Amino acid sequence: MGKGEQRLKLSNENLLHKIIDDYMRLILKLTVGISLLCNYSYAQQFGSRLIRLPQYVDVLSSARGFEIAKSGSSAAIYLDDNDWEGVKRAANHLSDDIYKVSGTASKVLTGGSPAKGSIIIGTIGKSKVIDKLITQGKIDVSQIKGQWESYLIQTVDDNLIVAGSDKRGAIFGIYDVSEKIGVSPWYWWADVPIPQNKTLVVKPGRYVQESPKVKYRGIFLNDEHPALANWVKNSFGTNYGNHQFYEHVYELILRLKANYLWPAMWAWAFYQDDPRNSELANEMGVVIGTSHHEPMARNHQEWSRKRKEFGAWNYSTNQKVIDNFFREGIARVQGTEDLVTIGMRGDGDEPMSEDSNVGLLETIVKNQRKIIKDVTQKPAQETPQVWALYKEVLDYYEAGMRVPDDVIMLLCDDNWGNVRRLPTAKERKHPGGWGMYYHVDYVGAPRNYKWLNVSPIQNIWEQMQLTYDYGVDKLWVLNVGDLKPMEYPMTLFLDMAWDPERFTAENLLTHTRQFCAQQFGETHAEEAMRILNLYSKYAGRVTPEMLDRNTYNLETGEWKKVSDEYLKLEAEALRQYISLKPQYKDAYKQIILFPVQAMANLYEMYYAQAMNHKLYADNNPEANFWADKTVLTFKRDSLLTYDYNNIMSGGKWKHMMDQKHIGYTSWNDNFPKNLMPQVYRLNNPERAVGKYVFSADKGYVSIEAEHFYNCESAPGTEWTIIPYMGRTLSGVAIMPYSKSAKNASITYKMHLPEGLSIADVYIVVKSTLAFHDKTGHKYKVGFKGGSEKVVNFNLDLNEDKKNVYTIFYPTVAGRIVEKMVKLNIPATHDGTQLLTLSPLDPGIVFEKIVVDLGGYKKSYLYMDESSNKREIK
Repeated sequence: MGKGEQRLKLSNENLLHKIIDDYMRLILKLTVGISLLCNYSYAQQFGSRLIRLPQYVDVLSSARGFEIAKSGSSAAIYLDDNDWEGVKRAANHLSDDIYKVSGTASKVLTGGSPAKGSIIIGTIGKSKVIDKLITQGKIDVSQIKGQWESYLIQTVDDNLIVAGSDKRGAIFGIYDVSEKIGVSPWYWWADVPIPQNKTLVVKPGRYVQESPKVKYRGIFLNDEHPALANWVKNSFGTNYGNHQFYEHVYELILRLKANYLWPAMWAWAFYQDDPRNSELANEMGVVIGTSHHEPMARNHQEWSRKRKEFGAWNYSTNQKVIDNFFREGIARVQGTEDLVTIGMRGDGDEPMSEDSNVGLLETIVKNQRKIIKDVTQKPAQETPQVWALYKEVLDYYEAGMRVPDDVIMLLCDDNWGNVRRLPTAKERKHPGGWGMYYHVDYVGAPRNYKWLNVSPIQNIWEQMQLTYDYGVDKLWVLNVGDLKPMEYPMTLFLDMAWDPERFTAENLLTHTRQFCAQQFGETHAEEAMRILNLYSKYAGRVTPEMLDRNTYNLETGEWKKVSDEYLKLEAEALRQYISLKPQYKDAYKQIILFPVQAMANLYEMYYAQAMNHKLYADNNPEANFWADKTVLTFKRDSLLTYDYNNIMSGGKWKHMMDQKHIGYTSWNDNFPKNLMPQVYRLNNPERAVGKYVFSADKGYVSIEAEHFYNCESAPGTEWTIIPYMGRTLSGVAIMPYSKSAKNASITYKMHLPEGLSIADVYIVVKSTLAFHDKTGHKYKVGFKGGSEKVVNFNLDLNEDKKNVYTIFYPTVAGRIVEKMVKLNIPATHDGTQLLTLSPLDPGIVFEKIVVDLGGYKKSYLYMDESSNKREIK
């Protein structure tokens, strides 16, 4: 870098710091006018039910128990030299972690006999010392022996025992100790500081972690250009994901107690680019799979790079070449735990044909199974396999195609977080089990969403709870895009996969709070949880890629309201950021502050553009002010990105925020840069005459779904309020979804003007797909004493050609379905009316009810709730 470039860089960085400092001062001034935060404790509201094992490590100098570290010394770590390589690697990580926390080094020893005061680590059946302790009756492993990925942590005599039922059981037990001494799984990937404590003492006791409820739990690195790929090139000096990169990914997966990965595949070939990728995954204990359009352990790029040599990706015309391609894939993954994807899609993640050619796909699967048998010299069923029913492949299944009993059936969401299909009671008997492929990142219609996390916490929980309720427990895989900034959705998804039954609508935010406490410290956990939760809710209203000046209603004040909500949240996040100790600031910026600031700025920019267009049309001179505001916020977006990429964490995450997010016109537009929104200016503003006005007339009743007057549950069910679900307050649903909703109802009380005989009633529900009944899910609605109407709200919410672009994509992207029905209003003596909703199918989440008396004007978030809230008797 030349001197001129250095001066320019310093000048830009100084300018950036000045702008950020000025903006921080402005935000702090704004907080003076913002109401004080509610002191209500979410921990008290949702209880203290733990998601993981209890905290068994004490850091007080007076603590008594097994001393991992104390008085300037630390315990040695012992394991059998015959144990798994992955267990040995994790043990070395534990040694490093103890040093980082306590400042004293723990030696890792193999062979011989462990001395008293050692941490003894081992896998049952692979460790002579662990097996001897079992034989001597020193440890009871009856709860974990022979189980999948379970472990025991126990103080015995003067030692600490970490015993795993299998390789990953031992690895997870080791990382559990690391987590309990204070090392976050995100210490490297989010720069979470490691607390310093010279005393680390395990409380006497026996701690057992039973097997996970979902067998395979993992992530899909996807849509990795430009962010992840450019970051890898900058950080590791390669144009592909090499084993140095994947080593960090594997470690994160294992520290999060997951076991599965679909590697990135847009321009990378996991197996071919670096043979060490696969070898290291197998050593460390991570199961590798391939995505829904990469069969037989082959990456799409391996075919794409040699397309001229190989010919067409068409099994009907090129079977010999494709079979050989498959055979090579199976040969290279022998001896691993890899899950083999079977079936076949078209070239480049496209449908294989316009029609569902069941016969051809059945032939492909039959031949693939024969190749597996021939290469491995074992029955095909001894190699675990997955059939992904993604997009049009589900049509093959619905048309009657079936695969052998041992194959895992992988269902999927609609790419927007709504489960498309779930197994019936008969289908749940499929021996191979069922899986779910879920998205918090997506490239496709109607628009990509890749830049930031836009998945509300409650949506993830609600749909994955639904998934688990229907027996889908063999495989859960989450599309996390570039991995960052999906730190919390990834953690929530994988923790749920371990034990979905421990999560409820009431305690859900306890998990969010625990996550925040781990990353930012207990002192800041409550407020960080509140901000993270509200950010996730607000971001879920509409993705940044779909946001524009027309998204919200300007005339009703809705645009200002939603923009102000973000500005308030930004002020609160910035206030907390300033109060943090310096070592926590980078982690907080990555997980909370940057997403909040980036979205707040984006909302402010589009609101300014909407104001500019409105005032320009009105010939109002203030149009020029809002044009300037649009330009300023567009510039600030680039400065926030520059800070994330180049200044935060010393530039460690350079390029990770390169993703385009302003100026989308279609999901597959190829313009790589953000586009400045169009604004207009009056040439002679001093001569302009303003006509800008607002109208806020009433004439409607608007009720949040949770503010009901009365409700009746079906046998074995209850009405459940899901806090923060949806666009406004919450959602209400009959749960569990696997039970019948027959005879359930929920009633709303209101006062309407006398003399009305008919009204338009708008019912807003979550965009649940017809997973239970392909002919659509239904509910009844009517006023007491009047006629009822049955509403089928999702019959056309599918990917049929006639619906996909006109109904399906716009609806699932907006996350709600609104239906209007005309209802008779019976005469009453005082205008009191009771409106009753009755779900006729499971999975219906009510969010809002609006009764139009002539004053309802369509708006994105609907109207403010009416003052006549429910009566409590």
